[in-house]
Amino acid sequence: MTFNIIVGAQWGDEGKGRVVDLLASEADYVARYSGGDNAGHTVTVGEQTFKLHLIPSGVIHPHTIGVLGNGMVINPAVLLAEMEQIRGAGVNINPQRMRISYAAHVITPGHIALDKAREMARGAGKIGTTQRGIGPAYNDKAARSGIRMESVLSPETFADEIMAHIEKINQQLTSLYGAPPLDAQSVAQEYVGYARILAPYVGDITTLLSTALKNGKYVLAEGAQGTLLDLDHGTYPFVTSSTPTAPGALVGLGLGVGRTNRVVGVTKAFQTRVGEGPFPTEVFGEAATRLRGTGTNPWDEFGTTTGRPRRVGWLDAVLLRYAVQINGLTELTLTKLDILTGLNTLRICTGYKTDGKTLENLPLGPKDLTPFEPVYEELPGWEKDVWEVRKWADLPAQAQAYIQRIETLVDVPVSLVSVGPERDQIIRR
Repeated sequence: MTFNIIVGAQWGDEGKGRVVDLLASEADYVARYSGGDNAGHTVTVGEQTFKLHLIPSGVIHPHTIGVLGNGMVINPAVLLAEMEQIRGAGVNINPQRMRISYAAHVITPGHIALDKAREMARGAGKIGTTQRGIGPAYNDKAARSGIRMESVLSPETFADEIMAHIEKINQQLTSLYGAPPLDAQSVAQEYVGYARILAPYVGDITTLLSTALKNGKYVLAEGAQGTLLDLDHGTYPFVTSSTPTAPGALVGLGLGVGRTNRVVGVTKAFQTRVGEGPFPTEVFGEAATRLRGTGTNPWDEFGTTTGRPRRVGWLDAVLLRYAVQINGLTELTLTKLDILTGLNTLRICTGYKTDGKTLENLPLGPKDLTPFEPVYEELPGWEKDVWEVRKWADLPAQAQAYIQRIETLVDVPVSLVSVGPERDQIIRR
């Protein structure tokens, strides 16, 4: 029995998709356990780049079975479009290769319209959501008024549920936000069409995965987004609506405590985030352009889902230590080391200064980071191009020292180092 979890250790966009792709080469099942199409994983294989938002990125391997867990919220239109996209690239997707939890919740055009209306109404206090309907769908789930994927098994009943749901949301759109109502009949007809296609994929994924583990299979849990966006443990209220941390894998797949073997945290060699919220080590101007890129390369720092330029800054070891603690990380994967090549001096935030005191850890979690000024440690950079490096010994001494300093600061080993976007641009330690 092998059950490993991959989780983002920052604000998402850490490069988890390609790490999942690497580890999935040995897995029997790859399972998404939280979030919706607000998350995006990019996997590059040769000249093909796959941008996946719902389907687990591990299904690029022909032997794996992809699982969409009960902790997810699913937009059927996006899922079907994604299925067609990867089929067009030669990836086989059918009910034997992909399973969807009957308990996952459905995102509708009503959720999306409500998400956009709410974000617009916040004005200057906006959270920076992707406006994909994620928050409203989770709101309905918590309010026990959501629509679950099991409803697609009965298209006629599903149509009635969608109609009632849209009519209820229309009341909010028109009376609270002055937004135009949606055509409930049209949405219901559209979603019945989706139901007929997706019904064969829906089932009990908890029993599926539990049986697989009992029979000695390897299950890889694929996290979306990152630790600092967790609803409870992130930079609240600038967070997502679900639990992208490692414990969320157990709840989001219906698996019991004690199953886990490894918890792999993925972190960039620097810090990024998309959307609003605090960012102590953020940089601007020329330094930001240097870390972010211009947007002409898929490897540049622009959101997979939103296309928005990511905010960038120096690596924050205070927040990384926090991520280690929250997730129980057993190891780290460091991505985008290549981006730091050519910088004379590198900086790592080792603590926060506030009220004349220096803190190594967060006193009350990461909710309010505005009172803190980062305390930096400087390390020498390197000039050697690392794109072709595949062995630890071949990395520049300064790059090795940078990675070793991160290990010391967070007390977790770095087991994998990424030096480029391709599948084989990985250094195993």
